[in-house]
Amino acid sequence: MAGPLKGLKVIEMAGIGPGPFACMLLSDLGAEVIRVDRPVGGAMSADGAPGDVLQRNRRSIAINVKTPEGVDTLLKLLESADVLTEGYRPGVMEKLGLGPDVVLARNPKLIYARMTGWGQDGPLAHAAGHDINYIALTGALGAIGRKDSGPVPPLNLVGDFGGGSMYLIMGILSALFERSVSGKGQVVDAAITDGVISLMACMQGFQGVGLWEDSGRQSNMLDGGAHYYDTYQCSDGEWVSIGSIEPQFYALLLEKLGLESGEVDFAAQFDKTQWGPMKEKIATIIMTRSRDEWTQIMEGTDVCFAPVLSISEAPAHPHNIARKSFVDIAGFTQTAPAPRFSRTPGEISRLPVGPGADTDEILQEIGCTEATIATLKESGAVI
Repeated sequence: MAGPLKGLKVIEMAGIGPGPFACMLLSDLGAEVIRVDRPVGGAMSADGAPGDVLQRNRRSIAINVKTPEGVDTLLKLLESADVLTEGYRPGVMEKLGLGPDVVLARNPKLIYARMTGWGQDGPLAHAAGHDINYIALTGALGAIGRKDSGPVPPLNLVGDFGGGSMYLIMGILSALFERSVSGKGQVVDAAITDGVISLMACMQGFQGVGLWEDSGRQSNMLDGGAHYYDTYQCSDGEWVSIGSIEPQFYALLLEKLGLESGEVDFAAQFDKTQWGPMKEKIATIIMTRSRDEWTQIMEGTDVCFAPVLSISEAPAHPHNIARKSFVDIAGFTQTAPAPRFSRTPGEISRLPVGPGADTDEILQEIGCTEATIATLKESGAVI
C-alpha cells in the first residue's frame, strides 16, 4: 500500500455503511486495514463482489468472536494493531469480552474507535436507528427540502458519512497524534448525532446573528429560499444549479440571463420579500433553454453554475475526467482516493474480497502455526 498512512495497522469489525466507508478512506491513503468478518454470511458481511466499492483495499479474516478461541485470536491480532474500529450497539463488544478495558490491557497504545448513531450513552443509546433518524434529531433534516412538501433525505451523506465516517476518522487521527506525545491509546466515541450537530455549526451561527429563520424550509439563503441559490429546471427536463451569492457573481448572473441589473426587484438581491417573484422570473427564463445550452452559456464563469448530473453522468464530465476523480477498476467505475498528496498519493491496490479470504495469511503473520490454524478451523473459531 502507498499513501501517507502507510505503516498504520487498522482492525475493522465488519459492519455496514459508515464504518466500511471510513475504513475504505483509511486504506485508500495507505493504512493496512484487516476486516474481521463473521464466519457466516449476513447483512454485516461482504461477499467480495468487485463492484462493492466500500470494501476495497482490505484483507479479510473470518473469526467467530462468540467462541473463547475466536476472542483470543482477535485479541492476539489486536496486540500488533494501531487502531480498532467497531460500530456495534453500546455494550456488545463488552459482552463478547472485547471491551476497551480488556483490549487496552493487551495493547495500551491502541486507539479503540467506536461509532454509533446515538453515542455510547444517553436515553437513545441502545435504540435502533438509521441516517434519516440521526439527522432528524439534529435539526438538519428539517431544514432540507421544499416548503410545500416534507423534508427530503439527502441520501445518507449528511449523517452516516458526514457526521459518522468523517468524524470517526478525525477522532482516530487526532488520537494517533496525541499518542505520539503521550504514548497512550484511548477510546474514541464517535456518535453520528454529535457529528451532524457539529456540521450544523454554520447554520447555528447564522441563526445566532439573525441571518437564519427557523420558520420552515426555503426561508433562507442556503436552503433553496433565495432566487440566486437554487436549482432550476430546463426545457429538456434536466436541471441546473446556481449559487450567485456575492454581488459581483449575482450581477453576472443577471447579465447571462438577459436581465437588467438596474431593475428595482432584482437590484434588491437580499430582500426576502422579493425572492418569490424573482425566482419565478428566473425559472421562466431558464425553462427557455436546455441544460446543455445553459452549460455552454454559464459553465466556467463566475456565475457559480453547474449542471445537475446523475450518478452515471458525473464520471463523463470534462472536469472530472481531467482531475481523474473517477477510476475504472476491474470494469467498475468508482471514486478515486481523496484527498490528494504531492509525495505520497493514495491508491486502490486490492479488489473487495469475501469473508475469510485471507484468514490463513493473517494468522501466520501473528505467529500461528499450521497446526494452530487447523485447530482453530476445526473448532469453528475461524474459517
